[in-house]
Amino acid sequence: MLSVLLDVSQHVTDVVMWISVGAVVLLLGVIALICIKGKRRYDAKHIAAAGICVSLSFALSYAKISPLQYGGSITLASFVPVLIYAYVYGIADGFLAGIIHGLLNFISGPYILTGATFLLDYILAFASIGLMGFARKFTKKITFNVVLGALLVYAARFLFHWVSGIIYFAHNSVWVDLPAWALRNGALYSFIYQCVYVPADCAICAVVLYLLAKFKVLDRLINIIRPKPKACSAEQTDQNETPSDDPKQKQ
Repeated sequence: MLSVLLDVSQHVTDVVMWISVGAVVLLLGVIALICIKGKRRYDAKHIAAAGICVSLSFALSYAKISPLQYGGSITLASFVPVLIYAYVYGIADGFLAGIIHGLLNFISGPYILTGATFLLDYILAFASIGLMGFARKFTKKITFNVVLGALLVYAARFLFHWVSGIIYFAHNSVWVDLPAWALRNGALYSFIYQCVYVPADCAICAVVLYLLAKFKVLDRLINIIRPKPKACSAEQTDQNETPSDDPKQKQ
């Protein structure tokens, strides 16, 4: 039994090490891609908004309680800044910000067993933040939109964590002292496990977003980070609409 435990422990250590290296490379690759390919799409305000929102979310993720032994925590509304960013800039940018946020969380404290759990817990679960981009299309009431958008994001996050938990506990049953019924029904155990922290974290985020919207703070925040519409200058308009008097130009 001891040899089995040592083999599993060494396997997990190797997996975490190599995926950690891959996560760092992936994060640097995403940043490099934004710098190289995103010059036309991302102006200084757009990049600054993304950086500030992701940084705030990452900082808030440290204010947490961890009621469970095998990962998962209730944070101080850590998703709120990136949810606001996704609400303003849309689905694609929200996905990208969520992935960066997930990679930062993984690098700061990896908790995985296989490559599949890394993909589900730190890439897809955090990329679900992009779903907040749909929220602005729901109704004209921002209070309703942001709360429903948060519920949509956390529903997707719950699903990814639940599937990851099924995989995790199925592998981990070799060396973790799980209840006997959990070994027989990993799907139910994972579901109950996620219910301990994901709904609570969702409730905190939804309440904070509701209060920000209710007291018009969210409107001011959106106006600050919202991109300015690109408009043609007066000179360009005049050149396009007014014919030139220069005979050379007429020719």
